Amino acid sequence: MQYGLFELLNLLGALGFFIYGMKVMSEGIQKVAGAKMRSILSSMTSNRFKGVFTGFTITSLVQSSSATTVLVVSFVNAGLLSLTESIGVIMGANIGTTITAWLISIVGFKVKIATYALPIIAFGFPLMFFNREKLKFWGEVLVGFALLFMGLSLLKDSVPDLNSNPQILEFLSRYTDLGYLSILLFVLIGTCVTVVVQSSSAAMALTLVMANNGWIPFELAAAMVLGENIGTTITANLAALVGNVHAKRAALSHLIFNIFGVIWILILIRPAINLVDWYLVSNGTASPFTSAASIPIALSIFHSTFNILNTLLLVWFVNFIARTVTKAIKSTGEDEFSLEYISTGLMNTAEFSIEEARKETVRMGELTIKMSKQFQDLIVEEKPKKQNKLLKKIRDFELMTDRMEHEIGEYLMKVSAQGTLSDSSSIKVASLLSSVNDLERIGDLFFQMSRDVQRLFKSEKKFKNKQIKSLQEIVGLVQEALGIMHHNLDSTEKDKSLETAVLVEGKINSLRDSLRKELTKAIEKEKYDPQRDGWYKDLFHLAEKIGDHAINVSEAMTGEKEKELKEEIKK
Repeated sequence: MQYGLFELLNLLGALGFFIYGMKVMSEGIQKVAGAKMRSILSSMTSNRFKGVFTGFTITSLVQSSSATTVLVVSFVNAGLLSLTESIGVIMGANIGTTITAWLISIVGFKVKIATYALPIIAFGFPLMFFNREKLKFWGEVLVGFALLFMGLSLLKDSVPDLNSNPQILEFLSRYTDLGYLSILLFVLIGTCVTVVVQSSSAAMALTLVMANNGWIPFELAAAMVLGENIGTTITANLAALVGNVHAKRAALSHLIFNIFGVIWILILIRPAINLVDWYLVSNGTASPFTSAASIPIALSIFHSTFNILNTLLLVWFVNFIARTVTKAIKSTGEDEFSLEYISTGLMNTAEFSIEEARKETVRMGELTIKMSKQFQDLIVEEKPKKQNKLLKKIRDFELMTDRMEHEIGEYLMKVSAQGTLSDSSSIKVASLLSSVNDLERIGDLFFQMSRDVQRLFKSEKKFKNKQIKSLQEIVGLVQEALGIMHHNLDSTEKDKSLETAVLVEGKINSLRDSLRKELTKAIEKEKYDPQRDGWYKDLFHLAEKIGDHAINVSEAMTGEKEKELKEEIKK
């Protein structure tokens, strides 16, 4: 019992080592990349074919499709990759993982990065004590990278060693003569083995050992390889359990892609393995059906060809897969009432956390634009039923902005409390906190405006046609300001600009002044309804205040000051 407990503690320790290494490395990478992270990832995955190549390259280097897909799910979770971009990377990862099978078949070993871990730490550790931030962060990346692979090596040594004890599975040889049922059974076995060892590469090596020992023929070894393709998706799906709705969709797309591939190749399994046999025999190699020594190379050909063909077939259906998983996993009941990007799991590091908060702030900006459109519809709507519907929507959206401000603000305060922020990240946190406060005020102001219009409806009075046109004009300018604000929230540093925001803000102020003068003249001529015109005055003043808050957000996002820019524009 004590020995069993000691083994379990070893396993948990190795897992902790592995996870800590991943955390240190990912934090370092995020700090090194900083604001460039999103643009780097976007350029690498700008179309589906680049995404496939990126997935293939990363997986070929780290020799783990699971590691790549977990990373992709993390990026989707943080909003760094879109769902369609992630699907291409996942497809490429499936091709990249076949490199391992070729290394095992031809070279007879898997590249052991853990061997070089200590020299990497020896090089990276001193960098962590440099004053220059970039060098310090690169030191974190190198040390984290080394710890990650040391942890992975310890983890593999700690799990039940099926590779060294293949006789454990010798009983499987009893189920090799059930015809097509055997093929389906071994697909299931391949899936289960991969789930247990958490590595399709390790499961592939195990399959090669079993085939070499003559326990299973070539066609059942091929079936196990197909099962391993399904089993490897479990890692990303487990990681996505603690992620948001976008992460879950990315993980599900991986599962759908692999299951669909396995289904069509199972229909053509016999012609496929016969084709591999024909290719080997025609090139002077013994048939894998008669020689166990030929099975490793035959499986490598089968594995690679299947994954390449599956990707070539489904790469044209990326958008369809994205739509399917979006329908399968819908946003939580209230959709826009819940935070979509912020979560407590997956890559919960400072840089990713800030990016998640920024994405939620962008959504908050989108809500204010919707409120603007709804208010414009409200002031011209004459049917009471539709008026009440629009009033309810504005009220609901105002509650949403309140809740989002509270949750995003609380989240950013927790990020700040970690104490691991770089100077640039600290500035971003302050800017986002300021922005969510302004966005919440915009929501409040639109709600106040809707209440004034509701009072007008109840009084059975109406605005003059000229007043409605004036309100449409000023709210139209406000909507333009909100659009510019949203662009600055959702853009890279080089695309952000305060100049256009300042120009629109100037137009809003001028129109507010003009409308105030017109109203003053009307009062002087005694063409004035105190109640109706009082609400009218409130509305254009509140609209101007929304413009002020919109410019505040653009200022926070660009790092520029409105007054300084106004002086430059005048010059």
